[in-house]
Amino acid sequence: MNVVAKLTNITRSPGDPKVLKAGPSVAGASDKLARKLGWFSIALGVAELLGAERIARALGMSGKEDLIRAYGAREIGSGILSLSVDKQAGLWSRVAGDGLDIATLVTAYRHHNPKRDNVGLALAMVAGITLLDIIGAKGVTARHSRSGARPRDYGDRSGFPRGTAAARDFARSERSQDPGAA
Repeated sequence: MNVVAKLTNITRSPGDPKVLKAGPSVAGASDKLARKLGWFSIALGVAELLGAERIARALGMSGKEDLIRAYGAREIGSGILSLSVDKQAGLWSRVAGDGLDIATLVTAYRHHNPKRDNVGLALAMVAGITLLDIIGAKGVTARHSRSGARPRDYGDRSGFPRGTAAARDFARSERSQDPGAA
């Protein structure tokens, strides 16, 4: 057993299966893209939170600093979710956020905005990232969803090991043996 496998087994609980070999990641391309987009989202969110004034000036959107900060908080949340077990929700929230970003930038893409060229560049970048977000979200959804499998139906189960009739019989017999029962 190699050193990485031994170190990995240190953190596992007694009932967990042992790692016999450490090798290439089993994460697919969509999972790797989700991880990269998650970290990108966190970095962008931090930049929007800390540099809202500069971003607003560069886009000719003075007075919209609080909106940019709110979008930064949204980016951080989407990034964290994209890095979590529930990557699908994180990536689809990024796609929705991209829609908000595009709508906001379109309002700033006016002829009288002296920073119109910067807004056009920002729109092009957001469109490219949106394409990556959609590819990643579709890939992760396809990889991690149960394709064609119907959800299990537990409607015929009672939760009693021997069924409800046996549970009622047991309750009746217990009641009849207890002299204080009504």
